[in-house]
Amino acid sequence: MPWSFALPQGVFTSPLLAIGTPIVVGTSVALLTNRNSTQNTYRKLRQPPFSPPAWLFAPAWTILYGLMGYASHHATMTSHESLSFAVRDANEIAQTLYTTQLALNFLWMPLFFGVGRPVAALGDMALLIGNVSLLLANWWSTDRTAFWLMTPYYAWLGYACYLNAGTGCLNNWTLPGKKRSS
Repeated sequence: MPWSFALPQGVFTSPLLAIGTPIVVGTSVALLTNRNSTQNTYRKLRQPPFSPPAWLFAPAWTILYGLMGYASHHATMTSHESLSFAVRDANEIAQTLYTTQLALNFLWMPLFFGVGRPVAALGDMALLIGNVSLLLANWWSTDRTAFWLMTPYYAWLGYACYLNAGTGCLNNWTLPGKKRSS
């Protein structure tokens, strides 16, 4: 296999690792970022309409990370069972897309809350949505189950983009306690 930016194959082939990896890493990023009082900052922000309560994020992300992890596992196992080289090649691309979307996902919270850069976080979100769009297109043609498992995450990303942009606009693109960059 040529070099790619993807998680080790064992993560994709093990359902436990496929589901656990995004949950554990996502939770770790949230906890490390939370040292800077993320919930206090969230409460101080002017929020756009339909903003959820802070307590909703942890269970929502846990479910979404579990679904996306299982989707990656399912797509990998489907490609291993396939006799088609095209499906196997598509899975290598999907694994790279999946890994890069995880990296972009894990970067958002430190950008928004950690360093207080809602504009950079929105740029990250745009890249993330584009990446997941490519991943969904890949899985639509190779594994519809993985595609459908990933659609709640895709919908949540659209909502998160709205929240990021709305919060940024309503707070003049600065967060409480953070200096505005020029």
